Parts: sequence; C-alpha cells; structure tokens
Amino acid sequence: MNKPLVLGLVGALSLTTAAAAQQYTASERAHEIAQKNLIIDTHIDVPYRLNKDWEDVTRATERGDFDYPRAKQGGLNVPFMSIYIPAQLEQTKGASYQLAHQLIDSMEALAWRAPHKFAMAYSVDQAMQQQERGVISIALGMENGSPIEGDMNNLYEFYNRGIRYITLAHSQSNHISDSSYDIRRQWNGLSPFGKELVKEMNKVGVMVDISHVSDEAFWQAVEISEVPVIASHSSLRTYTPGFERNMSDEMIKGLAKNGGVIMINFGSSFVTQQANRYGDIVRKQIAAINEQFGEGSDEAEKRIAEVRAKNPFPYATLEEVLDHIDHVKNLVGIDYIGIGSDYDGVGDSLPVGLKDVTTYPNLVQGLLDRGYSEADIEKVLYKNFVRVWREAEDYAAKH
Repeated sequence: MNKPLVLGLVGALSLTTAAAAQQYTASERAHEIAQKNLIIDTHIDVPYRLNKDWEDVTRATERGDFDYPRAKQGGLNVPFMSIYIPAQLEQTKGASYQLAHQLIDSMEALAWRAPHKFAMAYSVDQAMQQQERGVISIALGMENGSPIEGDMNNLYEFYNRGIRYITLAHSQSNHISDSSYDIRRQWNGLSPFGKELVKEMNKVGVMVDISHVSDEAFWQAVEISEVPVIASHSSLRTYTPGFERNMSDEMIKGLAKNGGVIMINFGSSFVTQQANRYGDIVRKQIAAINEQFGEGSDEAEKRIAEVRAKNPFPYATLEEVLDHIDHVKNLVGIDYIGIGSDYDGVGDSLPVGLKDVTTYPNLVQGLLDRGYSEADIEKVLYKNFVRVWREAEDYAAKH
C-alpha cells in the first residue's frame, strides 16, 4: 500500500471512528454479566504509571485508565498489575531488581491504605473469596524477567512477594530470552539460563508469559514448559502483518495445543494495520520536512503541524478488537482467549468503545451481539485464565 493511500485511510478512519464514538452502549444484561462474574485482566500498567506520576487510585483520578471507582463500574475484579521493568535497566546491576521491589511495595501499600477496596491476591481461591466480599484483588505479573538477574533465588523471592507470571523479556533481548522487538537474536530463542528458568517457574508456580518474546523463544518455551503458557497482552498478527510482537496463527495453534491462553491486547497498534504503521508513516513525513526546510525552522514546524492535523491517530474500534477474539475462536476454539488490555500501558491509543476500565460491559455487549453464549463470555472474562492459573498452582504443589 503506497504512502498517500495509507494516509488517506488514516484520515478517513479517524472520521469514521469519531462518528462511531456514541454507538457503544451496553445493555442491562451486559452490565449484569460484567458485575456478577470475575473479570480478570492480565495486564494493567498502574504501578509504573504511579511511579512516574503518582495519583491516589483509591479515588477517581483525572489521568490514566484505571482507578477504583472506574474499576467497580466496569466490573473489574482481578487486575494483574504489571511490575514493568524498562529493558535498559539490565545494563546496571541491581537496578531491575530494585525497581521490581519498589513497584511491588507500591501495590502492597495500595492494598494496605484501602483494605475495604483492595487486597493482594496470591491464588485463584483468594481472588474468588475477595470477589465475594466485594474487594478488588491486586494480582501481580512481572513484565520483563530482568530482575531475576541470573539467580534462581530471585525467582523464589519474587514468587513469595506475589509475582504469578513473568514476561520473559521486553523490548530488548535480555539474559533470559530474545525479544520480538530486538533484531539481535543473541540466543536464537531462550538462553541456557532461560530454559532452566522456565522449568523452575513451573516448579514454583509462576506462569510463563510469552508476550514480547521472539517467535523462536515462544516455540522453545512451549516445548519446555510442563504447564500451559500465557500471552498476557498480545493480539493477532493476521491483522498486523509483519508485527512480530503479535502472534501468528501457527503460534496460536501451538499455544492452544499447549493448553495456554492468549489475552487480547486493546492497544490500537496491536489491533489494526493502520494504527500499527501510523507512527512510521508520520515519522517519515516529518523527517522529510525537517530535511527539506531545516529542523526547528518556522516553515518546518508549520508543515509538521499540518501533517499531524491532516493525519490524526487512527484509533481502532471495539468491533476490531472483537474481530481478534472471533479469529482465535474460529481458529482453535473458545477455550484459549482472555483479556490483557494493556490499560495504562499504551498511552492515548485505546480503541473507541474501550477507553478505560469502565468499558468491559461494552466488550460483553459486543460478544453478545456476535452470538456468544453467556458460558462462552464467562470463559473469556475469567474461566480460561483461571484454568491455566490453577494448572500452574497444581503442578507446583506436586513438585
């Protein structure tokens, strides 16, 4: 697709999504389904958000995609709070380890400050018991395994602090695994330590998360793991050709054969090709303007402003997120799909109809409209992931 055509579509899509903004109104039934069931979202980036820009999320906040009132409104019971560790910290010994502990501290503090609103959740049973008393369970996943720092004792330590899944790598290759974003394939998949780590994670009861890793690392993790693996916040490559961060159909089949679950990421760049390529297209135009008129010149700034005005970000829609869910269901069945929204992690790129944690009923409504049964919807909201979490718990209990 040539550049002018793509940019034309970008502008057109923005107009259509803006026009559709009012279309998503969940029915009473959709709200009821959202409120009575567990909703587990395996990837919400509140800890790092608050580390950079603190707000009291026990109350309504002006910024971000998550706070307590909005979570209650949307029916969210079990947010897996992401202990996100920037890739570059691995270059400084101890930095990843330290930040991980600080971010976990912040979530424990949140639960202690508002015990009538939040509680830490370390097991499936605990999350379910806390739902019964109306408390939101804070579960923990570590995004980037760099805090392990090559020491299995750190795995046990972070398990004891509540970490229940580890995303093996993030945006760069680390000592555990190659990253989908990193052209350096220093391990051709998992490192020797990474392969041992997957086995030990099984024994401890920490789920293996293959979001962010290279394709080779995915296949190796699936082969090694005795427990189903998860993709905590990934979508489908069939809608974003060439974007290795998403999963191919063959990988989804491999994941299903392993018994794992793909948790669908809501970020527009994960959902549509237009949004995925938008940054590259606009960046190239801006670079060309700067080269022609001189970076920082009045003429360059004027033309860059015109480019941005003519080509606003092409937000995906709820319908396009539902297409991803449909595709997985049609490919491997309903038992391998969940929610990994990436709220507070993808900035201002969330789809029309899914802008924050109040909007899970919109997702439920969309599934109802597409003919999903209530039993199927419950699988997407929590049952598929609970199955994998319990398998991880049971395997660890026997080893």
